[in-house]
Amino acid sequence: MTEATSIAGAAPAQPERNRLNLSKKDYDGASSTLCRGCGHDAITACIQTACYESSIDPTQVVKMSGIGCSAKTPTYFMSQSFGFNGLHGRMAAMATGVGMANRKMLIIGPTGDGDTASIGLGHFAHMMRRHLRIAYIVENNGVYGLTKGQFSATADVGSKLKKGPANVFHAVDIPSLAILMGATFVGRSFSGDRKQLTPLIRAALSHHGTAILDVLSPCVTFNDHDGSTKSLKYIRSHRDAANEIEFVEEPVPNTDHHQEGTDIEIAMHGGMITLHKIKDHDPRDRMAALQRLEAAQRESKFLTGLLYVNEDQPDLAEIENLTDTPLSNLDPKDLRPSQKALDEINAGLML
Repeated sequence: MTEATSIAGAAPAQPERNRLNLSKKDYDGASSTLCRGCGHDAITACIQTACYESSIDPTQVVKMSGIGCSAKTPTYFMSQSFGFNGLHGRMAAMATGVGMANRKMLIIGPTGDGDTASIGLGHFAHMMRRHLRIAYIVENNGVYGLTKGQFSATADVGSKLKKGPANVFHAVDIPSLAILMGATFVGRSFSGDRKQLTPLIRAALSHHGTAILDVLSPCVTFNDHDGSTKSLKYIRSHRDAANEIEFVEEPVPNTDHHQEGTDIEIAMHGGMITLHKIKDHDPRDRMAALQRLEAAQRESKFLTGLLYVNEDQPDLAEIENLTDTPLSNLDPKDLRPSQKALDEINAGLML
């Protein structure tokens, strides 16, 4: 038997599988219909890789979205998962309902800068202060792609469209707002940097609270030209990394310590984040994170990496003292208070 015959007759290589015996293909969805080269598709690929590497069970995931180009993202990954595409700007409110009804489900919310920082700003702010457990991923391109590229609320002052005047309004900075409003995991990345984005997503999926990722995602159709501050060229030349991140999803002891200039290790509920420090930035320091973001804005730079994390804050289900059994799985008799219990509640409300 010749070598060529031996190779031709060999069984095809089997795909690698994770702890759930799933291959990466099991995390696929439908084919994308977005513009060729859209940064959103790169984000989708990172979500798929993160879920595969973390052995996320697709049947225990709820994918939520609102309206916009980003709202298509849930269609493109984990076709075995539950999904709901709701009204413009209402994804945060709908996700809160899901999280209260079934605390066991992992909520992944790919969304856009319009859904988040414009029509949905009020719902977004209250979701953060309530500490809903969610991986909320903003696909931020600074324009409204579905309505032909007008400035969004995250467009930077001085940024230019292909035609028309430059933007004169200050941008809503999503990471700064998230920290101020109470989010307990805040990061920023770039759709063109899968090495940084994938472990950030893995860490966000592991976080027991509101994890916000602001991902700069250039719109190749309406906002990738000279003069735009959300173009591929501009973002690549104005990124300012605070750290490099690795995430290992294994039970680990708490080694929450570091020395100046060395790595920072942060124990989470489902693993360990290791941050290789580039700048003198400790993401557990809330005020330092806000100050670094402000300094980066003054220099027209995008600070990326894990910006802030707090693993001590209870999530919404714990704050509301929900039962371990999800409310959606309880029988009506378990959900309905007895007449005696209602009388006691009413008596306690009497002045």
